[in-house]
Amino acid sequence: MSTPPLASGPEDPGALRPLLDTVLDALRDGREARGGPLPAGGPESVARRLRDAVADVLPEQGTEDALRVLVQALAEGAADPADPLCVAHLHCPPLAVATAADLAASALNPSMDSWDQAPAASELEALVTEALATEVYKRANKPRKSNEPHKSTALVTTGGTESNQLALLLAREAYAGVRLICGANAHHSLLRAAWLLGLPDPVVVPAPAGVMDLAALDEALTDCGDQRLRHGQGPRGSLLVAATAGTTDAGLIDPLPDIADLCEAHGTRLHIDAAYGGGLLFSDHHRGKLDGLDRAHTVTLDLHKLGWQPVAAGLLAVKDPHDLDALSHRADYLNADDDTEAGLPDLLGRSLRTSRRPDILKVAVTLKTLGRAGLGALVDQVCARAVELADLVEAHPGFELYDPPTLSTVLFRPAEASDEAVATVRRTLLHEGRAVLGRALLDDRLWLKATLLNPYTRPGDLAALLKLVEGHTPR
Repeated sequence: MSTPPLASGPEDPGALRPLLDTVLDALRDGREARGGPLPAGGPESVARRLRDAVADVLPEQGTEDALRVLVQALAEGAADPADPLCVAHLHCPPLAVATAADLAASALNPSMDSWDQAPAASELEALVTEALATEVYKRANKPRKSNEPHKSTALVTTGGTESNQLALLLAREAYAGVRLICGANAHHSLLRAAWLLGLPDPVVVPAPAGVMDLAALDEALTDCGDQRLRHGQGPRGSLLVAATAGTTDAGLIDPLPDIADLCEAHGTRLHIDAAYGGGLLFSDHHRGKLDGLDRAHTVTLDLHKLGWQPVAAGLLAVKDPHDLDALSHRADYLNADDDTEAGLPDLLGRSLRTSRRPDILKVAVTLKTLGRAGLGALVDQVCARAVELADLVEAHPGFELYDPPTLSTVLFRPAEASDEAVATVRRTLLHEGRAVLGRALLDDRLWLKATLLNPYTRPGDLAALLKLVEGHTPR
């Protein structure tokens, strides 16, 4: 086999073009072979078909059709988030323009750990993260008394899990130790981050209605503050409250203004996990649901949810950029003192990772292509589809609705069905490749979860989804 061409550079700038045709054809053929939102047959059948396609993973001699064969096999065995009946998770169908930008990022392959590996990409990241942080902290970005501007910033992450971990790390370093207080509705990554960082066991506040209970939070803040003072573990401020704007199970939003009031009254740091709900910032119609977001010290955002980006496109917005001083790190080959003094930007303190992709390119292209109005329209569309699905459920005597949707998640179940029957319906539809529904255990009952992130979903698709569930419910 001849020497394979590179993806970019002066010698083979067009080497990707014929390969793109191969990939696009393979994606089409794989989708047609799949025939639905998920491959039929369950795990064993999918694994068998993939093993047959791959055969020898590392053959003695390579094969020229490997790209076509493996892309087609992966597409045939994929869960397709662009299919209107694939609604289980916060797994969005990416925009074509964002995917094309991601291809360019892969071809250029800058690494965002030093300026000389990513000259333009590092500047683009600075511009876009500042703009997105401004969206979060519009009301908070006011001049200080010293007349110096208070500029919020943001870090690019792999998603909500990394963002939440960074938020806890920054709080720990700000207070030389911190204890987390979060709701029972909080994302599991917060509890895991506390464990990874060696923090005390978190205090978990009840969320009986799916959102954090304010009276219980007030009591927890008082008790924890008193305990830390008694045991010499630091001031009351060495606590971190983590609220949620868009729960994974039901898409609910904690009472952010009231939580922010309590944090201010107790002198406590606030983090808001808006990995799901942060996309409402783009919508004039829904943005008010995020009132109080700008009062948080840190905010988690995920644009691979309500931003329609290929994974990964996470961010952590930080109100006070001085909090990032804790991430400062020196490695002479990346950010030597004399280089930074000479004006070369220091990128190493922008992440806990060293090598990392320029994920900001696809975000920048999307923001520039759609603008606030275009992104806001997509947000409004999926939220409207959720309301339509909820209305269909309520109007159907055979179904029960959990609650009207806050974001784009709808929880429902066949009326009078047992939890075992609900679980069986979901797994049967998965096994047949007919529909991909999620599950949520709330109020001690199992619900089917539809998370609508496809703006091209139509009312007929929603009716078809309910008909499938109805037809597969044991009598």
